[in-house]
Amino acid sequence: MNKLLRTLILWPLACSAQDALSLKDAVRVALDKNKSVESSAAAGKTATSRVTEARAGFLPKVDYSESWTRSDNPVFVFSSLLTQHQFGAQNFQIDPLNRPDFLNNFQSRISVEQSLYDGGATKHKVRSAELAKDMTGEEGRRTQMEVIAGAIRCYYDALLSEEQLKAATQAVRSAQADLDRAQTIRAAGMSTDADVLSIRVHLAGVEEQRIRRAADVDVAGAALNDALGLPLDTAHTLTSMLTPLKLPAQTLADQEKSALSERPEARELGFATSLAANDAAAARGNLLPKVDLHGAFEADRQHFYDRGGGNWLVSIDLRWNLFNGFGDKARIEESQSALHASEANRDHGVSAIRLQVRRAFADLHAAEQRIDAAAASVLDAEESLRITQNRYANGYSTVTDLLRTETAVLEAKTRHLAAIHDQRVAAVMLDLASGTLSVDSEVVSEGAR
Repeated sequence: MNKLLRTLILWPLACSAQDALSLKDAVRVALDKNKSVESSAAAGKTATSRVTEARAGFLPKVDYSESWTRSDNPVFVFSSLLTQHQFGAQNFQIDPLNRPDFLNNFQSRISVEQSLYDGGATKHKVRSAELAKDMTGEEGRRTQMEVIAGAIRCYYDALLSEEQLKAATQAVRSAQADLDRAQTIRAAGMSTDADVLSIRVHLAGVEEQRIRRAADVDVAGAALNDALGLPLDTAHTLTSMLTPLKLPAQTLADQEKSALSERPEARELGFATSLAANDAAAARGNLLPKVDLHGAFEADRQHFYDRGGGNWLVSIDLRWNLFNGFGDKARIEESQSALHASEANRDHGVSAIRLQVRRAFADLHAAEQRIDAAAASVLDAEESLRITQNRYANGYSTVTDLLRTETAVLEAKTRHLAAIHDQRVAAVMLDLASGTLSVDSEVVSEGAR
């Protein structure tokens, strides 16, 4: 009985502990559960397999075949008897030569083919596959950073919704207290019904805001679960705080330098240009000769289980395309044009990356300045409300003054919360733009509630 009682008491506590979700935990869950990360990991394995497939061109190709043929074709019978080592003097007779009987030929064959020189075609294929693998790796890294950024943004969106709901709820309590105060003053004959009605209208307005904020909390929670790769109805208790992030001093030049060296998109642009250059070299390689080595061993017999004649051959082939209707020339020109386009895209991409860094850098510093201004306005608005409430209670202020200061407090708190949220998100976007965002980044730091 005591054991059952302890279980009933501790079970809700255990469940609530399981619901706790910190910012760092959210990032780790996203990296583990988000389908975009899973997809990029699969793409990475595919790219690795393509490198192995391309390297197979350096190795010999070995084939085994088994065939059976039956015919009375004179040439077939004559040659098959020779390969079976069964040709005799009687086979020189004119009638058997012209009209031979049906003959079976069971052939077992092993063939080997090795490229001795292919004008660098295999080398360029391997290089292309390796560059494609590197690009896929950068795409995977970019996906991970975008998932981290999305998880953090949604986490702070959910926190902001909760804090705004708290602010709206506090505004409802304050409006209700004002209503009670106005009704007391009216009962004392110091005000009219107009004051009470005005405050009731204000109370209805802030109650409407509270309802909206409650709906925002539900939507933000679902969006967070979507970013984490969890069912949308999963319940969490967010344990991190929506507080300003203290960052070390950063310069725009350092951020741009980091972006051009660490940003996945910048590396992809470099790999894409290298890939285009490799394709151009491969196109020129089509003008070079190809040399292949062939070898084969075969066993021919009249019955599958018999011993027959064994034969082998070795050959070296040289093929040189001297003219193919200007197709190779056109391909070379096409690859050169693609290389020039890739170089232009790289230069444009570098400029776009630097612009993104500047925008994120400016957004971060603007948000930090907004935090200081909004924090001061919250203190001023709360003090103004305290004074106005006292003055109204003593008949020195009007209900209009009271409602204006009530609204000012809610707006100041909302702006302050939004500024903190924007500073946190801007810091994440700056790390994302500079290519340094990871689960161990400073922007993932948190404080317990």
